[in-house]
Amino acid sequence: MIYKQIKPHPELTEYIDAFWVVEGVTKQVKATSILPDGCVDLIFNLGDDCKTDNGILENGKTYLVGTMTTSQESFLSTQHKLMGVRFKPAAFPYFYKYTSLDQVVNQIIDFEKELSPHINKLQQYSFSYLNSYFLNRFNNQKNYLFPVINDIRMSMGQISIDELAKRNFVTVRQLERNFKKFIGISPKEFANILRFEFTLEKIKNNPQRKNLQEIAFECGYYDHSHLSNEIKRYTKLSPSQL
Repeated sequence: MIYKQIKPHPELTEYIDAFWVVEGVTKQVKATSILPDGCVDLIFNLGDDCKTDNGILENGKTYLVGTMTTSQESFLSTQHKLMGVRFKPAAFPYFYKYTSLDQVVNQIIDFEKELSPHINKLQQYSFSYLNSYFLNRFNNQKNYLFPVINDIRMSMGQISIDELAKRNFVTVRQLERNFKKFIGISPKEFANILRFEFTLEKIKNNPQRKNLQEIAFECGYYDHSHLSNEIKRYTKLSPSQL
């Protein structure tokens, strides 16, 4: 598998995490896993029909990938080429007026052709076309979730929802409603995903060779078992398989 991603135009970097492309490199179909990250993606299939956990991505079509709460797999060979846009959490509404994103959690759905970048132009102009397309679509508006998301990141996912609400002068109910509408999942689930991202980084880059119990306590889990269960929930793997 060949995977490449680039940063978008500077005026888009607050809202779009990356443009990316992935291609298979062998005739044999290989599975590739994508972990939850709190983001929404648009995927453009520029190659043959591609199998995923959520069904078939057909050639020439665009798909909306809702926020995921578990890993998803795609199966790639040399005939497959996918290009995508990864929107930062709560940033999708800056480009699209769409249904509440809790309706598409863990789903890959057909995206309206009239709202999608033109596939032929993607084939011809690639990332430069995506930059111009989304610069033209950008709709500047107030989004009160960005400061909340920053608070969650700064705490590495270890902050209570009550504290988040107090810091940002909203009620817990408002916070829940806005997260489900603009991200798709609850603030608690989102914080858990970010905490898991930070924890996974500690597990993979562990020069002090700390055991799982020590890492669990550092990252706010109750114990080794709690962290192991979270690893299985988000990756579908056991700790020893990471």
